[in-house]
Amino acid sequence: MSSEKETLHQQSIVIDGLQTCDWSRAIFEEMRDGGITAVNCASLLWENFREGIDYASQWRRFWRENDDLIRPVRTLADIHAAKAEQRTGIILGWQNTSPLEDKLEYVEIFKDLGVGVMQLTYNTQNYSGAGYLETRDSGLTGFGYEVLAEMNRVGVLCDLSHVGDRTSADVIAASRAPVCISHVLPRALKDVKRNKPDELLVGCAQGGGIIGISLFSPGLAAGNDATVEDYLDAMSYVIDLVGEDHVGIGTDFSQDRPRPGPWLLWANRDKGTARTLAPFGSAKINKPQGIARIREFPNLTNRMLARGWSETRVRKLLGENWLRVLGAAWQPGASGTPSLPLPQ
Repeated sequence: MSSEKETLHQQSIVIDGLQTCDWSRAIFEEMRDGGITAVNCASLLWENFREGIDYASQWRRFWRENDDLIRPVRTLADIHAAKAEQRTGIILGWQNTSPLEDKLEYVEIFKDLGVGVMQLTYNTQNYSGAGYLETRDSGLTGFGYEVLAEMNRVGVLCDLSHVGDRTSADVIAASRAPVCISHVLPRALKDVKRNKPDELLVGCAQGGGIIGISLFSPGLAAGNDATVEDYLDAMSYVIDLVGEDHVGIGTDFSQDRPRPGPWLLWANRDKGTARTLAPFGSAKINKPQGIARIREFPNLTNRMLARGWSETRVRKLLGENWLRVLGAAWQPGASGTPSLPLPQ
């Protein structure tokens, strides 16, 4: 990488919209080596309330034991501080609202504990709505409308990545704050259910939200043969669709989790214990060549610039767009439940 490209990467705010790694000091060192400013760390999938508390407690230990490498993030000021301190800011995230159980007031409790991003559902049905692998996507439930309103009120960013299409559309229509699809690929380039259709990507952007482009090779046209260029082709498609102000990075790195292995096999079972939902817990899945590990993040900047993308665009994609959306979503908003659709 030329010195000019190295300088751009080093100077930029770099935000990864989602990782689910087996957290360790080695991972945090790779984040530093990759020049990452902040990461949505969202390894919570099927946990209940008590286990959600345990996840928050685990991160307090990580911060104490690795405070030379990482720091907690609750506000945009924390992200800027992480950049200045040459540490990586950790945003606590969930990939399911299962820790809320059926208690609306738990949204605020977990916000107070530092949870800044909550994916509404993970793959299947919960109290709020349907995941993309549910046998019938019935949309946002009545309780789900209230959960969304409470997230808007206390300042939690709602994520729609593993959420069903109808439930996602309901959230986009009802949310008073921008939402994100933190780690996703366009269905128009590969017609698999995990990818999102154009209309949902456009709807997310029109509401001021952001689409984080994922490295998940089963969703890329080239599959396991994909390279960083295939990844950027997918990013380019979404930029052309929604504009460069609404696209970012959401790698979905699950680094140091063996495949097959107990965590990924658990992740791919409904509620962690029931039917196997997808083969991804045991199938061979490669990250795209050139961005296969966290430390290779600077390659993205290099290849973006090699495409002739302007420095302004590259800075937006690396992190400035995430900054804007996080700043908007983390502002406490108006209270009140969005209007529920009339019964049919």
